This record gives sequence, structure tokens and C-alpha cells, in this order.
Amino acid sequence: MNITANKADEVSLRLTIKVEESDYKEKVIQQLKKIGKTHQIPGFRKGHVSLPDLQRRFGQQVTSDVINDEVYDAVMKYVEENKLNVLGSPMPVEVKELDLKNNKEFTFEFDLALAPELHVEVNKDMSIPYYNIEVSDEMIDEQDKAFRKRFGAQVPGEEFEEDALVKGAIMELNEDGSVKEGADAIQVVSGIVAPMYFVDKGQAEKFVGKKVGDKVVFNPRAAAGENLTEISSMLNIDKNRAADVKGDFELAVSEIIVVRPAELNDEFFTNVFGPDKVHNEEEYRQAVKEMIQRELSQNSDMLFSADARKDFLAKYGDMQLPDAILKAWLISRNKALNADNIDEEYVKVQEDLKWQLIKENIASTLDLKIEEADLLAFAKVMAARQFAQYGMTNIDDETITRYAQNILDDKNFRPRLVEQVGDAKLYNAVKNAVTLKEETVSLDKFKELVAAS
Repeated sequence: MNITANKADEVSLRLTIKVEESDYKEKVIQQLKKIGKTHQIPGFRKGHVSLPDLQRRFGQQVTSDVINDEVYDAVMKYVEENKLNVLGSPMPVEVKELDLKNNKEFTFEFDLALAPELHVEVNKDMSIPYYNIEVSDEMIDEQDKAFRKRFGAQVPGEEFEEDALVKGAIMELNEDGSVKEGADAIQVVSGIVAPMYFVDKGQAEKFVGKKVGDKVVFNPRAAAGENLTEISSMLNIDKNRAADVKGDFELAVSEIIVVRPAELNDEFFTNVFGPDKVHNEEEYRQAVKEMIQRELSQNSDMLFSADARKDFLAKYGDMQLPDAILKAWLISRNKALNADNIDEEYVKVQEDLKWQLIKENIASTLDLKIEEADLLAFAKVMAARQFAQYGMTNIDDETITRYAQNILDDKNFRPRLVEQVGDAKLYNAVKNAVTLKEETVSLDKFKELVAAS
């Protein structure tokens, strides 16, 4: 087998592969014999089919398959031996059926899309803005309010409050407002409603000012926003019956449960941040501030990543790409693409492709590698955030590590995690390598910067 290479330009390479019968004949015979041993062929005992019979029945298909496999293997071997950085896959110049009856020698051509040569510099001569978001007292107060409510106590109250639960007998009403009676009437001896979660806020307002012993007329269907699951739960009926509920109900208030915020004491500090981490109000507010800063830093990093990408593309994005070959490759991978619409689609992927090439060059320049320890550390952060969403902010390291390992073991999610870790390491390395133009801004100003980016 003879392979010759012809470079049309710096990023386009055409391989010409000439195949002689000696390159494939022996493998064709091996494949035919294998078929004879493993296949049950009508009219023959298994393993007792002559080579001429096998050749007559399967010769053309086997020969075609062997030649195509040998040619593609030769192309990939050439790529590997010559250390070519190929974008996409080698593209056959022409796809046609082999004329095996009249020819023993064949010529194939493949176009290779080569990645352009890049030399991305990442050093202190490059400056990129980095915006720290100021943590205001209002942010700390808001988070403090949320924590104290979350770890507060539910106690009996005399009058309805915004976040109160209301208990009592719930009775279905007739259209004239009287209590419906009879076997088909819906009556809940001891029900409970949470007006704070009502979809229709007008229904929730009907509870304002109500006290134990008062009665409230409200519409469960409107309160639940037509959600049959909510209606069935509220009235303790099945979904089929809930679908027929349209009228008003009367709730006779027997108990109002209100939330009293937790006090700033050792028990509360432990519930929020774990044992022996916060000991007084000053340390607590500082810990809350640092927690908010950590969360906001993710937003700062995201904007920095966008600015870094923009700067690198502006500096190195004017690169030559093998457009024609890449378009053909995209068409071969997506049945919805063709010669009429490929130009529009190619514009969408071109910038992402350039950025991918720049990222790979940066990673090589900075000698970045993704280790298993990096993946575990990232998964632990994800696990801790998931626990925090449910108010569990002081989970022990063993539990978080075990949960993180479960995330890593998910074969469907792991590739996405590897990509996220790779991007995080790259942007962190860039942040350390370049000069940061740091500025502290308010949250509102930061939102303006994001909108303008």
C-alpha cells in the first residue's frame, strides 16, 4: 500500500492511498474461512464449505469491507505516525462502489482538516478585568433572616402572619354560601393550609387579620393554581374528585402556627455552621459575609471567563481554518445539514471551534492536567452546594466525600464533570498567569456589566 500526501494549504492535507491485491488478498481469505467456520450456510455442513463456494457467495462483500477497513486503518496510522492534529475525521473525497469484477488495484483519496499552528502567550503582559462583588449589610441581614427563620421554632399564634400555617375544619359550600351537606359533600375535620404558597395571592389575603375562632371563605382551586395534586392534598381527596372541585370552602380556624426566628446563641451557630466555628454575633456575621462572598465569587469567575475568552479570541482568533473540509465533515455527521444551509450553521460553530483550539494551546502552554483528585474536589463542592440548598450547611466531610464519589461514578455525568473541571482549572490558571484589573462593584453594577458583556 502506497500513501502520498499533498498539502493544499497549511491546514488542508489530501492523502492518496493506492491499494494492490497483495495488500488485501490474504485477509480476504482469512475472513472467508472464518465465515465458513462460524456461519451455518444452507446446503453445507458447518465448517465444510470450500473456499471457492465462500468466494462465490461472500467474496465481493468481504473484499469490499476488508479493503475499506485496511485503507482507513492506513490513514489513521499515517495520522498517528506523523503526529497530525486532525480536526474532525478524515473525509473521503469520493464515495463509490468498488468495481471488484474488473479491477484488483484501487486508489482512494482522503482530505484531512489540520489544526492551525498556534502559539498563545499567557503572561503578566496581558490584563483582564476581574470584578469583586461587594457584600452589603443588606445582603448579610437578608441571609441572617433566612437562617433564623429556617432554624426557628413553630409555635401557636393568636393572629395570622405572612408565613403562618392555618389549621381547622374545612367545609365545602353551596353557591349561596351555606355549608354543603350530604354524602357527596367534602368535609375535612382537621385540615391544614399554607397561604404563603398559594398561587393566587388574592386567596392568601383572605387570611390576613384572622384569629383562632374566625372563619375564612376561600377557593382551593384558585389557591392551588388549578394544580390537582395540591387540591387533593389540601382537601384529602383523590385527584379524580379534585378535578370536580370548583367552588368555595369555609375554614374554621382552630389553630395558627407561626414561626419565631431562632435566637443568636450557641445552638443556632452550630446549626448553621457546625460546632466550634462561630461563638458570637460578630463572628456569625463575618461567617455569613464570607459565605455570601464565596457564592458571589462564582459570578465574578463567570464574568472573568467570558472576558478572558473575548480577549483571547480578539488576539488569536484570526486563524486559518480548513473551512471546506470541516463543512463536509459537519454535513456527514448531521442529516439536517446540506450544501444549502451549511454556511449558516458553520458560522455558529466556527467561534466555538477557534476557542477550543485556543484553550487546548493554553492548557499545553501552562502544562495543565486533570487529575482524579481534581475531579473529587470539584464533586465535593457540588455536593456541599446541593446539601446547602436544603439548609444543610454543616455536613461532615465523610458524608460529602461519599456523596461526591457517587457523582463521579455516574458514567453519564462524568464526561460533563471532566469538561467543567478542565475549564475551571484553565480559567484559574489564566487568572494566576495574567494581570488582573480588579475592581469592587455593587451587585447592581455587576448585573449591568453582565448584561453588557
